Amino acid sequence: MTKYKLEYIWLDGYTPVPNLRGKTQIKEYDSFPTLEDLPLWGFDGSSTMQAEGHSSDCVLKPIRVFPDAARVNGVLVLCEVMMPDGVTPHATNKRATILDDEGAWFGFEQEYFFYKDGRPLGFPAAGFPPPQGGYYTGVGYSNVGPVARQIVEEHLDLCLAAGINHEGINAEVAKGQWEFQIFGKGSKRAADEMWMARYLLQRLCEKYEIDIEYHCKPLGDTDWNGSGMHANFSTEYLRTVGGKEYFEKLMAQFDKNLMDHIAVYGPDNDKRLTGKHETAPWNKFSYGVADRGASIRVPHSFIKNDYKGYLEDRRPNSQGDPYQIASQILKTISEVPTSASVSAAA
Repeated sequence: MTKYKLEYIWLDGYTPVPNLRGKTQIKEYDSFPTLEDLPLWGFDGSSTMQAEGHSSDCVLKPIRVFPDAARVNGVLVLCEVMMPDGVTPHATNKRATILDDEGAWFGFEQEYFFYKDGRPLGFPAAGFPPPQGGYYTGVGYSNVGPVARQIVEEHLDLCLAAGINHEGINAEVAKGQWEFQIFGKGSKRAADEMWMARYLLQRLCEKYEIDIEYHCKPLGDTDWNGSGMHANFSTEYLRTVGGKEYFEKLMAQFDKNLMDHIAVYGPDNDKRLTGKHETAPWNKFSYGVADRGASIRVPHSFIKNDYKGYLEDRRPNSQGDPYQIASQILKTISEVPTSASVSAAA
């Protein structure tokens, strides 16, 4: 028997953005535990904005298990928060109620800033570093500093060791800003792995005494880029059938549902989606081929392939909840009839 360190991880009840939480218990198993091996576990919801002190019990229900390469015999246990009966989802448990479809594929591009002493990593104590230009995909000390690349490489290795479908990293447009990409089939799976990747990054940075700033426009109304979490998406129909007529109906529905999307694409998006810095205005919908200033960027490959493939929604921001983002995209897509559904109705 081996003693395993089980790190139960969940999202708390803070708004508008939940925080990641985690606590450890030790249990013995003959081998690496499966999901079915893991028990429910309680926590004090009054300390996480999920219960009152006079009735504080909440329950953690394991839903995904990952190896934890940072610990000997470590296990990362992603959980949903449940009511004390262990069956009823808590009101803050968004994952339990979202739309899901394994045929829907999502690729999230998570941008963020490293922060040290209240400033982006590499910024002088006062004022600003040289203007944007050399930092995006930059190389060398003057562009990326002495420690950022070390952190993102360690984070990449931790994600891969955990079996997370991490697809890449790069330095971003602003000093101290980076990005990583997560891909998953199904909204729950893709969002699970994004939240777990965020957790691993934040935990890793503890030893470097560096914070992760996810706010979408941390430097305010300046000429420095904000941070997004662009959502690349496709469905089986969009990949295999598509067509110009269907695409145009889909874009019309995205336009119609503009405010529903903005409502779940992350707080303070009006500060980021200003029409500047490769963004579309938050209150106007647009799409364009290879247009990084549009709400939805349409790849050249999509057009060349008879309007089949994936699309990129550039409006979700770096603080957004990937569960809600993916679910809203699926909801809008589901409102557009396909040729197959029209034939079935006839």
